[in-house]
Amino acid sequence: MSDTRLTTSSYLVLGIIDKLGEASAYDVKVEAARTVAPFWSVPHAQVYAQCDRLLAAGLLSQVRQESGRGRRVLALTDRGREVLKGWLDDPEFVPVEARERGILKLWFGGRPDVLAPTQVGEHARTLHEYEELAGSVGELLTAGQREALEFGIRYERMMVDFWQWVQQRDARLTDR
Repeated sequence: MSDTRLTTSSYLVLGIIDKLGEASAYDVKVEAARTVAPFWSVPHAQVYAQCDRLLAAGLLSQVRQESGRGRRVLALTDRGREVLKGWLDDPEFVPVEARERGILKLWFGGRPDVLAPTQVGEHARTLHEYEELAGSVGELLTAGQREALEFGIRYERMMVDFWQWVQQRDARLTDR
C-alpha cells in the first residue's frame, strides 16, 4: 500500500464503490457519469486503471460472477474503507482549477463579442438544468449531494454573471 500514490480519481472510485456496495469498473464509470461528472470528470480508461491499481494495493477485493460473462465485481476491503474515511475526514485545501475553455480563449485574445453570447446561453441552460434537478430530486439527495448540487447552481450563476459582465464591458469599450 505504501507504494501506491492515491489521486482524487482513486478516491472517486473508492467512493462510488462504497456507495454502491459492490460494482464492476463499468458500473463505476456509469455512476460517475450519472452523478459527479458535472463537477468532477474522469476518463473512462482511468476508471478501469484505477480499479486495477486499487485492487493491487489491497483497497479493493474482487469476485468473478458465476453467471453471464463472469464479470469482475469489486468491493472495498476494510483497509479501503479506512483509507476512504481518512480522505473524507481530511480538511486539506487544494486550489480549484476551473479549466474553462472560454476563459482561456479570452486570455489569448478571443473576441468577447463572439464568445460571450454562447457562454451566457450555455451557462444559463446548465443553471436551469441544475435548478430543475434540485426541485425534482433535491429531497432525495444526501446533505453532501445537495451541497454539491448547490455548488453547481452557484457556479453557473457566477458564470452567467461573469459572461454578462464581459458582454457589457465589451459593448462599453466598443462604444468609445
